[in-house]
Amino acid sequence: MIASCLRILVAGALCATVSAYAESGKPVDPGWLQTLAFAAHKTEFSGTFVYQHGNHVETSRIVHLVDAKGEHERLESLDGPHREVYRDNGLVWCVLGDHHSVRIEKSANRRSFPDLLPEQLISLNENYQIREGERSRVAGFEAQAIIFKPRDGLRYSHKMWAHLDSGLLLKSIMLDEKGMPVEQYAFTQLSFGSKLDRAWLATVTTPPEAIQSKSVAVKLENTGWRVDAMPIGFKKLTEMRRPLRDRKQPVIQQVYSDGLAGISVFIEPERRPDEVVGLTSHGAINIVSRSMDGFRVTVVGEVPARTVVQIADSVRYAGQ
Repeated sequence: MIASCLRILVAGALCATVSAYAESGKPVDPGWLQTLAFAAHKTEFSGTFVYQHGNHVETSRIVHLVDAKGEHERLESLDGPHREVYRDNGLVWCVLGDHHSVRIEKSANRRSFPDLLPEQLISLNENYQIREGERSRVAGFEAQAIIFKPRDGLRYSHKMWAHLDSGLLLKSIMLDEKGMPVEQYAFTQLSFGSKLDRAWLATVTTPPEAIQSKSVAVKLENTGWRVDAMPIGFKKLTEMRRPLRDRKQPVIQQVYSDGLAGISVFIEPERRPDEVVGLTSHGAINIVSRSMDGFRVTVVGEVPARTVVQIADSVRYAGQ
């Protein structure tokens, strides 16, 4: 259920074959990059965007408003089962087709289009070479391309197109080491300011009472588990024991980020010796599970497959 809600949060984009290294433009002005990082929070907009990985395409509708009380957003999947996600400042909840509401946490290691850039930009310059690309039109608006080329082979490249006036990201492509798209986002229709569809967001202004009062109990702590081969530049954001509905014991979760990509490491007692281990992928997200001394280690990351395998193979218990 929650997985269905999360899919809409990562929705967005168009298909194209693009090389991240085709342009070797000048460095990006830091002030302009800062504008891009805050644009998705400060700009009022509404529109339709698409998300694509491989042959899979999803279309979503979004409206984002800003007022004296903060940010308000509604996101609706237009393909498949009906799903909607609402944001009211820090509170996020999902409404499924049967009108059942589920509260979900805004993940620290997974940002959603068009809010893809971190507010703290120092880590980006440490981990990526950032250059200007070409100017072009996206969804009828003039946009400047920005290229984020990783300084190692353990993460993906990114190419993003920003609206020249507001800095809002209009399109984003994640690329592998050959410059081929891994996943893509792009607006196909977009409006700003007075042209917004405000009535669509106004239909739901507050979450159900049960959702407002529900909280997820997590305890931040040092669990004693270590990752010896985390790529340089990924900083630990949090470590916790997280209770899950289908688990008798809490699952340990460590969250890492380099500013653009997020990685989570999950550790739990092995439930069955015959549980499937191995590597799976969903768009840019690679997932690997392995057994280790009675524990199941699972690594989920927006990084190449070899990176999650490297991380999973280096997890160990070092003691508290």
